[in-house]
Amino acid sequence: MEEIGHNAVSLVGRVSGEVVERELPSGDRLTTFRLVVPRSDGDEGRARVDTIDVACWSGRTRRVAGRVGEGTVVAVEGALRRRFFATGGARGSRYEVKAQRLRRLPGS
Repeated sequence: MEEIGHNAVSLVGRVSGEVVERELPSGDRLTTFRLVVPRSDGDEGRARVDTIDVACWSGRTRRVAGRVGEGTVVAVEGALRRRFFATGGARGSRYEVKAQRLRRLPGS
């Protein structure tokens, strides 16, 4: 049976909060930040946003993320991922965008 599916995300928004770089126990490096993206729900006059976690694993996306700060406008292209984790004996999960391309845009 042929697999059918496509997982591609393209977002433009402002970086919110601190950009965090860390080294994992495996030795891999990861840079993460939150992206605030305006949303149009058809409610005239009501501004709504989505706040989306972005994970930068490649050296290229980590370098770009390291040069942005809160309020910077960026374009992110990547894929939606569900990450599983354990905290204090409890298991949890969250969705994030794994950035495959990250660009700083003018106006920030």
